[in-house]
Amino acid sequence: MTTIRATVWNENVHETTEPHIMPFYPRGIHGEVASALSEQLGAEVEVRTATLAEPEHGLTEEALSSTDVLFWWGHLAHDEVDDAVVDRVQRHVLGGMGLVVLHSGHFSKIFTRLMGTTCSLSWRDDGDREAVWTTAPGHPITAGVPSPLVIDAHETYGEHFDVPEPEETVFVSAFSGGEAFRSGLVYRRGRGRIFYFSPGDQKYPVYRHPAVRRVLGNAARWASGDGEHRTPAVSHPRRGELIEAQAGTTTAS
Repeated sequence: MTTIRATVWNENVHETTEPHIMPFYPRGIHGEVASALSEQLGAEVEVRTATLAEPEHGLTEEALSSTDVLFWWGHLAHDEVDDAVVDRVQRHVLGGMGLVVLHSGHFSKIFTRLMGTTCSLSWRDDGDREAVWTTAPGHPITAGVPSPLVIDAHETYGEHFDVPEPEETVFVSAFSGGEAFRSGLVYRRGRGRIFYFSPGDQKYPVYRHPAVRRVLGNAARWASGDGEHRTPAVSHPRRGELIEAQAGTTTAS
């Protein structure tokens, strides 16, 4: 069995600066998501966490080279993420590392860059009921997830969600206030698989929900692909060398 190497990244600002948030996620959102992955996947996964305050945000070249799928949660500190780290994450996604973007991570530098759009949406926060409906029952991310997955109280996201047309929409949410939202979207960029999943506002204990935890585990499996990713080559051989190499000949220089 191939072990999935997962890294859960979280800016970890709300949990450390807002006392009313701390009881929901005493281990931080990253700790709760990591717990969900371990619970759902057991020995199938190795999980590490990283946060904004760490050197290079915990996303060094070494860390990303040993990551098959990266989970990303951000909200207040998108602009504080170093562009060089974003460049590095993008390179690894294009090379085959999976990326799971959670909730307000839709405005993160890495997600907006990979999407090429504003990734804006409408929202309100009245603690509304959310029903997450499965729209792709054959997709691996939806396996074993009830339809609807009901979240009793949550921040409301609504259309229009300014993202490119996804490869597939796997979840759509409906709120009691009337909004609808494409809450589970899958993409591929380069060799990397990307999943966006909207449930998970910091003010509500959504990541403790058993069915949400099932989605996270499924997403780790799907986005990690074959459990191995490679960074794209950046060398640019001369045309003659490339032709000879493809023909199986040896080039002397």
